[in-house]
Amino acid sequence: MKIEKIEVFAVRFPLKVPFVVSYHRYEDMPSVIVKLTSACGHVGYGEAVADEHVTGESLESTISIIHRLLGPQLIGENPMHMERIHDVMDRSIRDVPAAKAALDIACHDLVGKKLGLPVYDLIGGRYHDAFPVTHVLSIGDPDAMAEEAKQQLDAGYTSIKMKVGVDVASDVARVAAVRRAVGPDVPIRVDVNQGWENAGKTLQAMQQLIPYALDWIEQPVRADDFEGMAEVKAKSVVPIMIDEGVRGMPEMRRLTLMQAAHKVNIKLMKCGGIYPAKKLVHIAEMSGIECQIGSMVESSIASSAGFHVAFSSKIVRSVELTGPLRFAQDVGNLQYDLPFIRLNEQPGLGIEVDEAVLEQLATARYEVTG
Repeated sequence: MKIEKIEVFAVRFPLKVPFVVSYHRYEDMPSVIVKLTSACGHVGYGEAVADEHVTGESLESTISIIHRLLGPQLIGENPMHMERIHDVMDRSIRDVPAAKAALDIACHDLVGKKLGLPVYDLIGGRYHDAFPVTHVLSIGDPDAMAEEAKQQLDAGYTSIKMKVGVDVASDVARVAAVRRAVGPDVPIRVDVNQGWENAGKTLQAMQQLIPYALDWIEQPVRADDFEGMAEVKAKSVVPIMIDEGVRGMPEMRRLTLMQAAHKVNIKLMKCGGIYPAKKLVHIAEMSGIECQIGSMVESSIASSAGFHVAFSSKIVRSVELTGPLRFAQDVGNLQYDLPFIRLNEQPGLGIEVDEAVLEQLATARYEVTG
């Protein structure tokens, strides 16, 4: 089996409401969809959601790299040979993990369809039967966040994740408001997205947050401040999760050597796709660090890919792949069964891509052929 053609689509997914994190406000979600076609006629889909603040990529750079560099390198390659696929990409260009993730995901989807197997059976087999889905609150007024939390619990969610990272005082007020609204028993996780910057501010915030019984606090300090993460972990009674700080192998190795966090949020867009994500999961497991599979607010395509990694990995204890639930329109049909997600047994990613919707949402299209 050989890759014969690669098509690249620039897409902007409409959001039901804007999504606000500490470093940006998203009115819609830019994405790059990749379609691989093999010489025998099988098709696989992949996706890249670039983020200048996390992966150092943009929509435009990702399209150019896939169209002009990585795509031509993969024409004629066998998508089953994932170690070689990644070696070819890594030799062509350093970093650009979201661009590589799009091609990696598409290869897995294509191979799964060729063999008649779901992707999770290609990477270890299904371990989990279901995962609870957490509703994510973007940054807003404390009362508005509290009201949204109550509404989402009524809709079926059983846990809440809060985006914070504006400043310590207002963030504590947000957490307090949500805790009052949902009661003492609903799990609450807090994601700072580096917004508290350093260990000093983070420890100040965590002292004030003790009464609110948080499940964990995610990436409170700057991404490269492993020493700050380690200090916070050593002085905190609340588990600490690292996210932006771990992209690929070098950062995961540093995390395991320093034991700088209790948990790690692995994202396919940060590490380069399904194949490297599984490698990171294995490294974390060897060091006793629990894993979450997260996302960059992706469509059904990349969200499904993340779920296949999660469902096939024992050490993955939580997921955060709710992009399709935020979109007013999606190209795929990933199905949620709130408050859970359960994967089907269909081959590949297990979703159908509506090409009419893809053409409708696409703002540009490019083609790579052999």
